[in-house]
Amino acid sequence: MKNLKPINDFITTIRRFVAIASIAAVVMAIATAGCAKQDAEANSRQSPPQSGYRRISAGEAKNIADKNPAAILLDVRTLAEFRENRIAGATLLSIQDIKEKAETALPNKDALILIYCRRGNRSKNAAELLLSMGYTNIYDFGGIESNSAFETERD
Repeated sequence: MKNLKPINDFITTIRRFVAIASIAAVVMAIATAGCAKQDAEANSRQSPPQSGYRRISAGEAKNIADKNPAAILLDVRTLAEFRENRIAGATLLSIQDIKEKAETALPNKDALILIYCRRGNRSKNAAELLLSMGYTNIYDFGGIESNSAFETERD
């Protein structure tokens, strides 16, 4: 039996090592989870981005407009297109005129702006242009051709 004593001592040492390593792993997991929770809480306290481009459906735009009577319905098509068919109450500011006329036509850069065009390409470009000019609350709902939510009018 004397020959087995070193082996038994070695096995006991390995068991202790495994037990200590397991405890250390559990402690590290708990500490890491606590840090992750603190990071998540800190991130949730940060304010959301002040500006951004948001693409929404016409139905969502209609809901927003109904809840926010001061919202600006901005048509970025040409005058001819605007006269032919437009959303009732919309303001015309064609994409060609945005750089020169936006600050006069839209003086409040934090105003809620719901922007549209014919199919959605110009409204996206206009939204990005307005954002680059400092406007902060822009929703693009695409084109009037796919609109079924708003009433339209014509000249």
